[in-house]
Amino acid sequence: MIPIGTSFFSTFPAAQSAEGFIKFVNASPSPFHAVETARQELLAKGFEEIQERDSWSGKLKKGGKYFFTRNKSCIAAFAVGGKYESGNGFAVVGAHTDSPCLKIKPHSKKEKSGYTQVGVQTYGGGLWHTWFDRDLGLAGRAFVKSANGRLEHRLVRIDRSILRIPTLAIHLDRGVSDGFKFNNEVQLTPILAANATQILNAKSDADATANGEQHAPMLLKLLAKEMNVEAADIGDFEICLYDTQPSAIGGAQDEFIFSARLDNLMMSYCSITALVNSTTSASLETDPNIRVVVLFDNEEVGSVSAHGAGSNLLEVTLRRLSVEVEQHNQAAAQQSGFERAMTRSLLISADMAHALHPNYAEKHEENHRPLMNKGVVVKQNANQRYATTAVSTTLLREVAKKAKVPLQEFVVRNDSPCGSTIGPMLSAQLGLRTIDVGNAQLSMHSIRETCGTEDVKFAIDLFEVFFNEYAAIDASVTVDGI
Repeated sequence: MIPIGTSFFSTFPAAQSAEGFIKFVNASPSPFHAVETARQELLAKGFEEIQERDSWSGKLKKGGKYFFTRNKSCIAAFAVGGKYESGNGFAVVGAHTDSPCLKIKPHSKKEKSGYTQVGVQTYGGGLWHTWFDRDLGLAGRAFVKSANGRLEHRLVRIDRSILRIPTLAIHLDRGVSDGFKFNNEVQLTPILAANATQILNAKSDADATANGEQHAPMLLKLLAKEMNVEAADIGDFEICLYDTQPSAIGGAQDEFIFSARLDNLMMSYCSITALVNSTTSASLETDPNIRVVVLFDNEEVGSVSAHGAGSNLLEVTLRRLSVEVEQHNQAAAQQSGFERAMTRSLLISADMAHALHPNYAEKHEENHRPLMNKGVVVKQNANQRYATTAVSTTLLREVAKKAKVPLQEFVVRNDSPCGSTIGPMLSAQLGLRTIDVGNAQLSMHSIRETCGTEDVKFAIDLFEVFFNEYAAIDASVTVDGI
């Protein structure tokens, strides 16, 4: 657990911003940990935690700062402008907390050829060959029975190398030089221990826990020790594997960040940091809008979940803000506040982008080749795989000018498939102007990715000025009215 008051978020020059991100990502090996890290930072910076299940009427004040979590893997934070009235706009940045990973199966117990193994599922579109021969730990959440019989949500993290997926020696597979091929169900199974049943007297351990037949007794023992509970008190859990090697700043001139989960904890970090920074200035007192950050879960598998961008989370939150912030005319707010607000709002869908790869330059469209450390990337696609339009680009360019942040552009080749983000689905759901952006990176969806140190501050500055200046910039751009 991260103590309240411990800050992982920097507001200073590029090097310090990059170091702040390193601390954040190292503290966040799972979406649950990422949300808790953000939660602790928001509390430390004066944000008030509220509950989605409660009424917000009478609680939300102009100039106030609030947040709530859903499923403990998604977090929504917002700051209400001092001049806000129902029907005014929202300045929204959306990102996501999840990354491709391996997750423990509900029945993970495997014993084979003298080894104890752990059955895992593939989550998202990972580059799974990069998970071989890495030092793997475990992180996630579990429900634990307390002394009073209640089931409590607990974070758990085993931050040491307890798992390994070994490759087959080249002497036993000469064909590997033609390409590393493997079966995700059979060969992507990590080893936990050797001869574990003899070492730990597994039968007695299994008898002590309700799920001893589902999971290896050694695994349950390790989890129980980490949470300081009895193995028998562990209920259901959601736990993923992660690389225990810490993230680091590297390159000959410290120009790179080498890290897991850049996609998309980088944008999560930058958006929360920018929101926090923006609320320390006097601009919030005179802002007619509400500033919002939402970090969703499950983007890597399509966002269709109760806590993904395909859920009702953002719409419900914005609708509630339209009527539950202190209002002089509640009846008018109830009637059309949300609908009017959508025409005055902008969503920045923040997800990482593909940097030009020097060894595969031909994979990039020749006029759209983003580079690391050269600024935030605007992603466009004529087939609406990204939600960027001329309107949203115009608005963001004005923000970038004020922030002194360079912008780059990415368009996929016509003969190449294009990924997508939370932008199009949220834009369609809400009728909300949206732009897709992200920092350039290499090795997306690898267990170890690369991005530029300078770009961390670029993104923070861009989002911070967006929160501070969006209302004035929007008033200067006319599209569907006078």
